[in-house]
Amino acid sequence: MRQWLGLVALMLLLAWGARAATAACTVSVPTMNFGTYTGTLSTPGATPMTVNCGLLASYTVALNQGVGIGATTTTRKMTGPGSTQLNYQMFQDSSRTANWGNTTDIVHGTGIIGNQTINIYPQAAAGQIVQPGTYTDTITVTVTPSLSTVVTTTFTVTATVLATCTVSASALNFGNYLGALVDASSAVTVNCTNLTVFNIGLNAGTATGATVNTRKMTSPASATLNYTLFRDSARTVNWGNTVGTDTLLSQANGTPVQYGVFGRMAAGQSGNPALYSDTIIVTVTY
Repeated sequence: MRQWLGLVALMLLLAWGARAATAACTVSVPTMNFGTYTGTLSTPGATPMTVNCGLLASYTVALNQGVGIGATTTTRKMTGPGSTQLNYQMFQDSSRTANWGNTTDIVHGTGIIGNQTINIYPQAAAGQIVQPGTYTDTITVTVTPSLSTVVTTTFTVTATVLATCTVSASALNFGNYLGALVDASSAVTVNCTNLTVFNIGLNAGTATGATVNTRKMTSPASATLNYTLFRDSARTVNWGNTVGTDTLLSQANGTPVQYGVFGRMAAGQSGNPALYSDTIIVTVTY
């Protein structure tokens, strides 16, 4: 009688083990967030994938190419404003040398009881010139267990590209003024994130009573000489500081661009011999 009870207990244990081994897998992945992409190499921290396939179950994990047009499992693509794309990659290792693709033998599970965490290591290459905005992709995860049915899930990949601009300017030198009309020019150089729309404004300068239509250079003795600044070489379009009225509107291409500043001193002005100067503030609004 005791032998029979022992056999029943053994059979029940084996049955429990079989059910555990063939239990359906579960898999979950949080959003993979690159944060702000600035044009430099981006290697955010690992994204943890949680897999549970039960007792002694082995499995493989595959990641597809995503939904970006033209994407592959080696070059995936997040899509942003105007269908512009930001390329990225996903790796199995922290050194980012082993690509993670969509073949069934990419990653093998260890078959432990409970949840197993497998890290995904993302990377976005430097030097990508893309429009500011939010970029996203959707990746499908496929877990193929040895003892149960295939399971899939999806997770989102996201990055943000912020509009940024830098500006510099060169000096404008009218040279010697002898009472005749004098023209001179200089340049403002602006470099903004690709496709950023921006306005360049020039203020009235530092002289008392100056305006964006009649600027004034001042001598050490406080004498002044009037001048004007234009957006065009024909010197017909005044350059001021009010967006939508007299600023220069442009759109970036991701490289530094020079914009000519065209100055003019009208004839017939009188002033004491001296060095006259003014300081103009250039403002880029985007």
